[in-house]
Amino acid sequence: MDLDLPTVAGAIGAGSVLLFGTLFTIARFYRQVDQGKVLIINTLKSEPTVTFTGAVVIPIIHRAEVMDISLKTVEIDRRGKEGLICRDNIRADIKVTFFVRVNKTREDVLKVSGAIGCVRASDQQTLENLFEAKFSEALKTVGKKFDFEDLYTQRDEIKDEVVKVIGRDLNGYMLEDCAIDFLEQTPVEMLDPDNILDAQGIRKITELTTVQNVSTNELKQNERMAMTKRNVEADEAIFALERQRTEAAAKQKREIESVQARETSEAERVKSEEHAKSELARIKAEEEILINEQNKQRQVEVAEKNRERVVGVETERVEKDRMLEAINRERETELQRIAKEKALETEKKAIADVIRSRIAVDKTVAEEEERIKDLRVTAEAKRHKDALLITAEAHAQEKLVKDIKAAEASNEVSKYLAKERLTLAEADLEAADKTAKAKARLAEGVQAETAAPGLANVRVREADAVASEKQGLANVRVKEAEAEVIKKQGHAQAEAIRERLLAEAAGEQEKGLAKARIQEAEAAALQKRLLAEASGEQEKGLAHARAQEAEASAIQKRGEAEAVAIQEKLMAEAKGLAEKANSMKALDGVGREHEEFRLRLAKERDVELEAIRVRQSVAESQAKVLAEAFSHAKFQIVGGDGQFFERFVKAVTVGASVDGALDHGEALRTVAQPYLSGEKDLSADLKEILSKPGLTNDAQNLAVAALLHRMVTSAPAPQAAAQPQQPIVEGSARPASSEKSQG
Repeated sequence: MDLDLPTVAGAIGAGSVLLFGTLFTIARFYRQVDQGKVLIINTLKSEPTVTFTGAVVIPIIHRAEVMDISLKTVEIDRRGKEGLICRDNIRADIKVTFFVRVNKTREDVLKVSGAIGCVRASDQQTLENLFEAKFSEALKTVGKKFDFEDLYTQRDEIKDEVVKVIGRDLNGYMLEDCAIDFLEQTPVEMLDPDNILDAQGIRKITELTTVQNVSTNELKQNERMAMTKRNVEADEAIFALERQRTEAAAKQKREIESVQARETSEAERVKSEEHAKSELARIKAEEEILINEQNKQRQVEVAEKNRERVVGVETERVEKDRMLEAINRERETELQRIAKEKALETEKKAIADVIRSRIAVDKTVAEEEERIKDLRVTAEAKRHKDALLITAEAHAQEKLVKDIKAAEASNEVSKYLAKERLTLAEADLEAADKTAKAKARLAEGVQAETAAPGLANVRVREADAVASEKQGLANVRVKEAEAEVIKKQGHAQAEAIRERLLAEAAGEQEKGLAKARIQEAEAAALQKRLLAEASGEQEKGLAHARAQEAEASAIQKRGEAEAVAIQEKLMAEAKGLAEKANSMKALDGVGREHEEFRLRLAKERDVELEAIRVRQSVAESQAKVLAEAFSHAKFQIVGGDGQFFERFVKAVTVGASVDGALDHGEALRTVAQPYLSGEKDLSADLKEILSKPGLTNDAQNLAVAALLHRMVTSAPAPQAAAQPQQPIVEGSARPASSEKSQG
């Protein structure tokens, strides 16, 4: 097959252009990826393409993102109050570095990129935000399993445990390793003593450091003692060597002298040698004795110091235990007192609730009884009124035949008489009701007044029992029993008075009911009498009606009309009375409360006035007593410090003693009579005696004492007069001493 050369050349050229264009496109859009990074290409497929080397990225069709999968570090630094809590509750400042990277697999890369995105996955801050809480929680979990010292000795185990708790796979990320970069105990001043864990850590740190400090101090003291002992032994050896050298020199000198003096006197040499030997033995013995005494004294002082240290530590421990026991005992006592007060308050509240409920029940029962009585009386009055109305109507109709005016008059009279009786009966019944209610209220007031002293006594007894609780549980129980007895007595008295007043109220109520029955009986008798009169009038009317039947027939219609009018009038009046009664009944509660308030206010006013009169009487009596006491009193206002007041009291005491001695001592009064009457001057005599030359102060004091003694003993003085003389002698002798000191 023959091919045209231009065609072949054109095909080759087109193929070359296409090849070079394809190679240029590949070179232009091919993207390589550095080590530690991955290229994610979003194509038209459902899953993106992941490559760790490189790939062709076509614009518009493809979207390429680079994600950093290199190894990264996440640091967890916990210091101060945020430090790591160990198993022994000691807090540690720790800094741990975690090495994290994205696992180099297509699935893990897609998982990470889909979860947080390629840009955030390559951000260091994002990694710290993602894993800081998880790593911190794992670190706290593992740290609580080890003691503080184990953090230093078991670092590999701690590191493996942290990795185990966190896990190698972290949703696409992989935990390579972790390293403890910094580890140190949290300073004690950074711990929170109000935190229970920090408090336990502080206690353990204090215990350990105290023990170590004591051990260190003991080792230092032992070292000091050993060094001192060695120095003493060395000094003793040096002193011994110096002594030997001195002895050798003395011996050499002695030998020289002995050689020189041998010719003079052999006897003198022997004597000198013996004397030197004896002196040397004596000096050596004294030196050994002094050395032994020094060693003994040093050992005694060391033992004494050790004993004082042990005794001091034991004393502090015993004092601490005693204080803790006292605090616990006071705490138990306070808790028991609070529980007892709480129980007492509960019982008081229960008793008050029972009394309140009983009073409410009694009040409800009384109100219901009074309401029933009101209904009964109202019904009786209504029946009575209806009966009278019917009787009046019949009487009026019978009277119409004879005399319509007389019938009307009789009807009006009967109506007003019945109304008067009814009003009197209702008034008596209402008065009886009010009297009964007043008696009941008075009974309740008397009950409250009677129970008040009992309850007050109970409260006083309870307060006394609480105040004397520390004097013994037996005394408290006795006081509580007395309070209970008084309380029961007060309740019993209140119940008795209440029953008595209720009985009186019931009696008054029965009296009112009896009066009401009497009124009802009178109304019934009146009704019968009116009925009898009406019957008689009816007979008369019938007889008269037969004579005037025609006239009655004409008048009857008019009378019936008037009777109907009268009936309507009476019904209207009855309705008005009923409404008035209902209105009065509605106002009974307000009136009763107002009356009770008025009575209670009057009673309180009387009580306060009586209390004021009593206080006024007491104040007047006290004023009279004070006026009578102060009328014969003599006041002297003095001032000064406490020592001045003591001297003043002593002076008053001495003066009173001297006055008593002069009043009751015949001999002393006889001796002192010239001085008291003014014939002699005691100060002049004393001055004359003390001013004699040649007398020392001691002699003058003795002379004054002898003079006073002769004055006292010159006559047979009684015992009562002899006792007050000592203050006089002392008071006379002391000024001499003070003159001596002043001179």
